[in-house]
Amino acid sequence: MIYPHNFEQKTEFSKVRQLITDKCLSPLGEERVAGMEFSADFTTISERLEQTEEFLRIIQGEDEFPANYFFDVRYSLKRIRPEGTWLDERELFDLKRSLQTINDIIRFFRPAEDEEIKYPALTALAGNTLVFPQLVGKIDTILDKFGKVKDNASSSLAQIRKEMTITMSGISRSLQSILRAAQSDGVVDKDVTPTMRDGRLMIPVVPAFKRKIKGIVHDESASGKTVFIEPEIVVEANNRVRELEGEEKREIIRILTEFTNTVRPMVPDILQSYEFLAEIDFIRAKALFAQQIKGIKPVLEDKQQIDWAHAMHPLLYLSLQKQGKQIVPLDIYLDEDKRILIISGPNAGGKSVCLKTAGLLQYMLQCGLLIPLHESSRTGIFTNIFIDIGDEQSIENDLSTYSSHLTNMKFFVRNCNDKTILLIDEFGSGTEPQIGGAIAEALLDRFNRNHSFGVITTHYQNLKHFAEDTEGIINGAMLYDRHLMQPLFKLSIGNPGSSFAIEIARKIGLPEDVIADASAKVGSDYIDMDKYLQDIVRDKRYWESKRQNIRQREKKLEEITARYEQDLETVNKQRKEIMREAKAEAQRILSEANAKIENTIREIKEAQAEKEQTKLARKALDEFKASVQSTGEEDDKIARKMAKLKERNERKKQKQKTPVQPVFNKDVIEVGDNVRLKGQVSAGTVMELQGKQAIVAFGMIKSTVKLEQLEKVSKGQIKREVQKSTFISSQTTDEMHEKKLNFKQEIDVRGMRGDEALQAVTYFIDDAILVGVARVRILHGTGTGILRQLIRDYLHSVPGVRHFQDEHVQFGGAGITVVELE
Repeated sequence: MIYPHNFEQKTEFSKVRQLITDKCLSPLGEERVAGMEFSADFTTISERLEQTEEFLRIIQGEDEFPANYFFDVRYSLKRIRPEGTWLDERELFDLKRSLQTINDIIRFFRPAEDEEIKYPALTALAGNTLVFPQLVGKIDTILDKFGKVKDNASSSLAQIRKEMTITMSGISRSLQSILRAAQSDGVVDKDVTPTMRDGRLMIPVVPAFKRKIKGIVHDESASGKTVFIEPEIVVEANNRVRELEGEEKREIIRILTEFTNTVRPMVPDILQSYEFLAEIDFIRAKALFAQQIKGIKPVLEDKQQIDWAHAMHPLLYLSLQKQGKQIVPLDIYLDEDKRILIISGPNAGGKSVCLKTAGLLQYMLQCGLLIPLHESSRTGIFTNIFIDIGDEQSIENDLSTYSSHLTNMKFFVRNCNDKTILLIDEFGSGTEPQIGGAIAEALLDRFNRNHSFGVITTHYQNLKHFAEDTEGIINGAMLYDRHLMQPLFKLSIGNPGSSFAIEIARKIGLPEDVIADASAKVGSDYIDMDKYLQDIVRDKRYWESKRQNIRQREKKLEEITARYEQDLETVNKQRKEIMREAKAEAQRILSEANAKIENTIREIKEAQAEKEQTKLARKALDEFKASVQSTGEEDDKIARKMAKLKERNERKKQKQKTPVQPVFNKDVIEVGDNVRLKGQVSAGTVMELQGKQAIVAFGMIKSTVKLEQLEKVSKGQIKREVQKSTFISSQTTDEMHEKKLNFKQEIDVRGMRGDEALQAVTYFIDDAILVGVARVRILHGTGTGILRQLIRDYLHSVPGVRHFQDEHVQFGGAGITVVELE
């Protein structure tokens, strides 16, 4: 429920509605904007937001959306329901182009078999929307590209127009002959030519010579200095032209009536398709508005909450943008524990703007509009939004300002619940301050007991104290710079704000003696309390900043500690592994040594102490001993190498302390970097970063590109690639680029002779292969099937053609061949 009835005027949502209406392409979308309404259903809101967010991605991406012909022909379709009525040429032309647009939109959302669905919400919206390619093709046989009935729309019409052309040519020749004779006789000036008056060709003559030319005087100029004569020799021919014009008109009406008879049974289905076109126009307008105000789809949860970071009033943002000024964003938080926010502070400090921002953004969100917030924000849903702002006094209803506020409060108390958000400006004002503050406090207590949410602005001290002592209510303050004597337009939640009445009065220039008298009347305690409040707010901001810095340092210290503990654990694991391997190696060496000694003793015994054998055994033992010693020496060498490596690492650390040139990091893209599209050669410069997208200047052309589609390149790499590619002239590159931009992926050869169609298709396929297109369409119609067979025989012979087939029956069937290229 929304209260009061003029809620949209009070929150200025009516202006938002008008801005969206201005972005619609047709009355189809404008009607949807006019019918846009508040919803409290989570599924409905999520669906609307998802559709708008997907269309915003289409606008910001590279896919070209078909938005050329959004015509509203619903009235014309309803008008032809009675038998004997027909669509005129303009209506038929609009019907054809808008049906083609619907067809193109459906094809845009429905991917090919091997592609993923890019826009699931919009694809679901397209659903089973019907398209009418046969109807469009039939209209193409009747109308030319300018929307006029073709000569070959019927054999009778072709004959009529042929006879009309011949007759007009005869009239023109006869008039030229008469005119030349009259010019030679001096009756008509040399520069005079035949002119058309009332649909008949005539000769302009000076009144004095009008009897020199035999014929009928039909008209004269406004000045009376020229008369227009139809020579008697062409009267019959002109009459025949008139007859032929009548026959032409009757034949056109017959053709249009016959066609309308075929359209009439389809009218309900066509109207249903136009409902889809209206919805697309509406969603497109919402997406364009979201782009204008930097709106996003925030995290939406099915509960009551406001957790907004960097929220902006969209209308204020647009206004300040025109003036070249920056808006101060709003951070606001309401949840189950802190439901009602009491905002205090100086006049003109931004309290009402905070209130309107909260009301407008929440209403926009529940109308399915993207809103300007930070991506980290979380939003909820409220069943009721009640607002009390402005002056509602009425002479007719005998309501004063305060009475109107109390009337609103009566409605609020009776209808508010835990799913209601209340927006009240200057709570309790309009009457004697003491009793007004008491009533406001009592009402605030009722709102809190009903577990309602709210944003309330006030100057009353008792409400600030009540908020400080009551669970569920929290104070907030609009900050004010006492030194510069100007508001900061920032909301600080946690402490009440001062009205800064004395400071503002002094800034405005109120006489100092008046300020002194006012201070004396209020008392020094009250003035000091206000100052103490200011000091508390200032000190809180200071200690909050300190605490934030300490938290950051503690977090950094924890990260460093964790990293060192991890490194220490890794070193200990490596040490244990090395010790285990060393012990195993020592055990192996010891076993080999014992075995060698025992083997030597056995050889000595077996040789019975022969000197030669003993010498050989001793020699073998000495060699083994030398190998063990060499192993020890190798260990020493390894230790020395480790020491050298350690010294080298120390020197590297010392060098790292000295400033060095930044290392080229290809994974991080920043403003000013050279980039190029992945798979492309041409490089551009990053001009601006916008979230996950970048504005890149490729020569004189600026383009918005997703970061994931870009790769960073160094200047040296660009120079090397430019040197490698110098064999391709810039003129050739430009021609190829222009050919790619202007290439259309569809050719229409209907009505052509076989050899003409085949030549056109040959050039078309060559160009498609040249520019690297993956898929094209050839419109040849069904007819006798000869043209279709000729084209397909040619496609069989082209090496670059991978596959071809009939178009889907919904998009033209056998009348269109879809060609897939290598």
